[in-house]
Amino acid sequence: MSDTTTDTTPATGEDQDLGAAGAQLSTAPREEPPNLPALGVVGWARWFWRQLTSMRVALLLLLLLSLGAIPGSLIPQTGIDETKVADFRDQHDILAPIYDKLGLFNVYSSVWFSAIYILLFVSLIGCIVPRTWQFVGQLRGRPPGAPRRLTRLPAHTTWRTEAEPEQVRAAALDLLKKRRFRAHVVGDAVAAEKGYLREVGNLLFHIALIVMLIAFAWGQLFKSEGNKLIVEGDGFSNTLTQYDDFKSGNLFTNDDLVPFSFDVKEFTGTYERSGPNKGTPRTYESEVTYTEGADGARKSALIEVNKPLEIGDAKVYLVSHGYAPVVTVRDGKGKIVYQDAVPLLPLDANVTSSGVVKVLDGYRNPDGKKEQLGFNAFFVPTFGGSASGTMLSQFPALDYPVLALSAYHGDLKADSGIPQSVYQMDKSKMKEFKDAKGELFKKLLMPGETMTLPNGAGSVTFEKDIKEWAGFQVVQEPGGGWALAGAIVAIAGLAASLFIQRRRVWVRAVEGPDGVTVVEMAGLGRSESAKVPEELGELAELIYDRAPGAPDPRPDDDTTSGPTDTDTDTDTDTDPEAVPAEGAEQQ
Repeated sequence: MSDTTTDTTPATGEDQDLGAAGAQLSTAPREEPPNLPALGVVGWARWFWRQLTSMRVALLLLLLLSLGAIPGSLIPQTGIDETKVADFRDQHDILAPIYDKLGLFNVYSSVWFSAIYILLFVSLIGCIVPRTWQFVGQLRGRPPGAPRRLTRLPAHTTWRTEAEPEQVRAAALDLLKKRRFRAHVVGDAVAAEKGYLREVGNLLFHIALIVMLIAFAWGQLFKSEGNKLIVEGDGFSNTLTQYDDFKSGNLFTNDDLVPFSFDVKEFTGTYERSGPNKGTPRTYESEVTYTEGADGARKSALIEVNKPLEIGDAKVYLVSHGYAPVVTVRDGKGKIVYQDAVPLLPLDANVTSSGVVKVLDGYRNPDGKKEQLGFNAFFVPTFGGSASGTMLSQFPALDYPVLALSAYHGDLKADSGIPQSVYQMDKSKMKEFKDAKGELFKKLLMPGETMTLPNGAGSVTFEKDIKEWAGFQVVQEPGGGWALAGAIVAIAGLAASLFIQRRRVWVRAVEGPDGVTVVEMAGLGRSESAKVPEELGELAELIYDRAPGAPDPRPDDDTTSGPTDTDTDTDTDTDPEAVPAEGAEQQ
């Protein structure tokens, strides 16, 4: 018996023709020069379709899609932050008009990005459909018969045995089926094939890409995202007017909002007291009660960071936190004209916060005229003391809360019809309250203390009750589950296409001139790999056990008996013009 041999010397001309045995081991399109039509719209359309559905163009479109997404990450987008876009336009008089014409302020809805996206989608479908149909045909068929000369293949072995040819073929057929090969007898040989999961993985990978593209498009068209700041004790109903800010996809409608409401019972935040992580949150959670629909039962839930409340297709995330000091404002006669918790926005990690208190209605000055009051508010949960000289918080917890107020009176222009931020004050028609030195009237207050306004204009009390607020983000993004499933399938399919090899094995057993059975075995892989000769050697050893070698009739013959899976020396090959696997595949 000869050793298992791997021969990589290429053949030329007609000797490379292996017939059906050398047919492609995948459904990848053949690399053939395009047959360009001379004339005709139909011919050119066919040529364009072939180019679009080629894998080369699909990869190029995927690269263009990735490059096209870069401006969407670097340049402010109108769908995400219109304020930043407006600031960019103010700061860049030359670039802004160019970006507008190129659609760079709204990349993902631009014509050019949509064109790349749609072309990639069509290209993938055009690649997958014919390959899937071809692969189904391969599954319904049988492995091709053995070539005339098995020694022409890259990995082959042969030996003589006294077993009958039918016995050798039966033993080979039984062994190959136990090794999960698809095998059958064709003429004087057994033909077997294995590794179909490689092409299954390849197809699944591309199908998963299509699923991800559909899920992404669906999510962008029908998504919604809104933010809401809620003080302890207050609630929220999922309607458009309840949001502080809201943005959605082009096909999203108000009817798509999931009907629910919830109340914030309490927010709890604890922090590291010492060490290098001092001030880092240890606990960040909000206890809420919620109802689904108009008549749903009230339920309790705990929303934590990265642990949202899921209600139908909506997810409620806890995204921010701050303090809302309770402030009471009285007029000169002691009448309460304002009393509420005032949410203030954090400025740093220690929750140094700022905001405004606006008294719009019900106040009259000492002369009895209607006026509006405004107070700039600066709050620190842990004051460093007057010796520090600054109003910067030293710790995020309420260890030493102090509220700084500066007072104004006049017209806040709330009735001008121009939207105003609740955290800013328009001072264009406001006058400062003056202290005895003629400077802006301001004061530091501790909980329970009162600031008396000059000239009997009233007073402001910083109540001992300091509430906390939590910022929530309500997200509806359909297609997220499909996108995740597509990503998982794509990874699994890519792994299968990379690590599984499609290969064929043939075992021929025929009676020789001297009446002794000659056994020939050969293997062919989709590409050059050491696994094919190794596997062929293992199979040859097992078949050799059932059909052992016969005595050599010629004493001077150097042919060895007994299979081996390690000897790949091409010097013992009886055919110096063996065809590489890749070359055989292309025949």
